[in-house]
Amino acid sequence: MINLYIFNESSPAAVFGIGTYIRELTAALKGSEINVCVVHLRSEKPDMEMKETDGIQHLHIPLYINRNVTLGWQRQNELYYQNVVYLLQLQIKATNKLVFHLNYLNCKSLADSLKKVFDCKTVLVVHYLDSIMTLLGNISRLRRIISQPNELKNAEEISVKESYSQEKEILQCHAVDKVICLSNHAFDMLHQVYQKEKEKMVVIYNGLTYNPSIMDKQTLRKKYHIPDIPIILFVGRLQEAKGLIYLIKSFRKLRKKIPDCHLLIVGNGNYDTYMHEAKDICMNITFTGLLEKKELCELYQIADVGVIPSFTENCSYVGIEMMMHGLPMLTTTAPGLSEMIEDGINGLQISIKEHSDRMEIDSEVLADKMLYLLEHPEKTKRLGENARKRYEELYSGDVFRKNMLDFYHSLYE
Repeated sequence: MINLYIFNESSPAAVFGIGTYIRELTAALKGSEINVCVVHLRSEKPDMEMKETDGIQHLHIPLYINRNVTLGWQRQNELYYQNVVYLLQLQIKATNKLVFHLNYLNCKSLADSLKKVFDCKTVLVVHYLDSIMTLLGNISRLRRIISQPNELKNAEEISVKESYSQEKEILQCHAVDKVICLSNHAFDMLHQVYQKEKEKMVVIYNGLTYNPSIMDKQTLRKKYHIPDIPIILFVGRLQEAKGLIYLIKSFRKLRKKIPDCHLLIVGNGNYDTYMHEAKDICMNITFTGLLEKKELCELYQIADVGVIPSFTENCSYVGIEMMMHGLPMLTTTAPGLSEMIEDGINGLQISIKEHSDRMEIDSEVLADKMLYLLEHPEKTKRLGENARKRYEELYSGDVFRKNMLDFYHSLYE
């Protein structure tokens, strides 16, 4: 019997992709032969607490404040993780086939401490890399920064170099037995740029469980008082890496051809930047903020086209959700998205322009492709149908469950 401990942390990332990953992972493992406990680090609960929900244990360990101001953040972090491991020693009774599943790249001291105390296997999932996010996926620029550290041009590049060094340290840490990559591109990039050994990595795509709505598209539109007009849908954080500024520029061009089209923007973040960009077309754009899962799923079914203009993605949950609902998609050629979408087969793609110091999207081309999807309903319908098939083949909850169970068992074969 494998005893699995999945680590989560209270952070903005837990609200987005990592939080979704942990929820889907625990759901996938329910009823399996694996004992599962989610360890919530830096919990907001005042005291340590163990609870069971639907057969899954949840251990909350708060961040006890250290009043010793002479200690730096890194040292305080190390002490916190040492205390976490000490508390786990008191909690863990079944020590056979222990697996610790880490989800954050700032956890080298945690991995080291776990290995020192337990006879265990540790795995790390690379959900994102700060260095890549900062550079909007510009791998060529990253290679220059790390190969020419004495020629860094600004504070951003210095920060990227520091992030890269920290990321490389945990990725090459001997206390981590296996690294889970969420795409083949990530696998290749970690090997080539971070010199991670191929035999210590595995690719396992994200997966989502499908919960169909009981209402059809027209009924849902009536529910939300949405008239029979073309609806473009964006879902994601309101930040530069998601390319939303280019989508708004493109939507402005699209309105010249289809004046009554409407853009739904779901997510939170830096509203001021995007509302300012959209001020002249604000009557045709709705910012919904974060939505509950049920409401979001209904919008996927209401929309005519989903757009993911991201500069960098790994294995996009938004992309999986759109495929799951058969929503025709328009995405960039960001490597993670290119792995999910075949241009002209289960979606359309637009190239990202890479420069030595920036990345950009041609808003004119993006507008033209949105227009094409809206003006060719039969083609668009086929793209959505093929997207749904791709979801069932690679990204469904059942496929994810099988892949993860096989992976955990392989650790002790």
